[in-house]
Amino acid sequence: MSINQLPKLSIGPFTAPLPIIQGGMGVGISLSGLASAVAKAGGIGVISSVGVGMNEPDYKKNFTEANCRALTREFQKVREQTDGILGCNIMVALSDYEEQVDAAMDAEVDILFLGAGLPLKFSKNVTPDRLTHGHTRIAPIVSSGRALEVIFKTWDRKYKTIPDAVVVEGPMAGGHLGFKNEQLDDPAFALQQLVPEVVNAAIPFEQKYGRSIPVIAAGGIYTGRNIRQMLDLGASGVQLGTRFVATHECDADPRFKEAYIKATKKDVCIIQSPVGLPGRALKNTFLDSVAAGGKHPFSCPWKCLRTCDYKVAPYCIANALVQAKRGNIDHGFVFAGANAWRVDKIVSVQELLDELIHDFTARG
Repeated sequence: MSINQLPKLSIGPFTAPLPIIQGGMGVGISLSGLASAVAKAGGIGVISSVGVGMNEPDYKKNFTEANCRALTREFQKVREQTDGILGCNIMVALSDYEEQVDAAMDAEVDILFLGAGLPLKFSKNVTPDRLTHGHTRIAPIVSSGRALEVIFKTWDRKYKTIPDAVVVEGPMAGGHLGFKNEQLDDPAFALQQLVPEVVNAAIPFEQKYGRSIPVIAAGGIYTGRNIRQMLDLGASGVQLGTRFVATHECDADPRFKEAYIKATKKDVCIIQSPVGLPGRALKNTFLDSVAAGGKHPFSCPWKCLRTCDYKVAPYCIANALVQAKRGNIDHGFVFAGANAWRVDKIVSVQELLDELIHDFTARG
């Protein structure tokens, strides 16, 4: 199928042939292998910075330095493979968030996707001029029009500019969710409701700055028809995570990917993460143990997430996700979107995109 059958996606000076962003997935699920394949195929490939330095020999002693070093190396690997558009997903809740943003901007990553918190401040290295005229463009991840307004008003006041795009992530996403438990199944918070809300919230800022603010829909998008629906609602593009896990190029262990294929609809569950947020994952023996009150003792040489109270947490979520990424599923667990149970085979990134394009153009 031809990529010309879908509209392009422009964020700042960067234009992707496909309006498809591969969501950033930590810990180690979307690194240079997956990101380069997506960027090469015409989408926007995204590296997740969460736990990126986990294989560095000095990770425990020099946590921040190891993460930034590994992150820069992953960017370089992508650039050796493609000159396509490269993104990086960094969680605002990370204890080394500011340092990672600096490292990504120094490496001239094209687009920074900032979520798990509101990106209202940066290190002193991120000046208003750099935000306005620097290479890297920034797209916050929000769950409401109100969150967009808070971010954009703050930037307008502090930096005399606004972000270049915004991702609105609905409650069907995988991993940590920006919603309360009672909101997850509430139709009022469905992505179909959130997209127009965020599009409308962006209009006053588009008018003030005289430029468009592309809104990217995320969370539960599975088919080409889902993509068409989001674009019809006013989105300029979409972000998919779950679908890209089940690809040969995904950086996770094959056993991690197999967990998706084996999962049934009943296996997709909501957990309460140690970091204080609900999350969507696949049931397994590890989570059954936690639900039954079991504890998995650990030591924390660094507090990787600001919101994690490691003194009372029943387990270390970073370690659990690292174990799962490496294929040791029973010693951790797998984050997944609400539609993960629909995955029935592993395909290449190109095959997945061809399927999405074909379904997007199908009528009826």
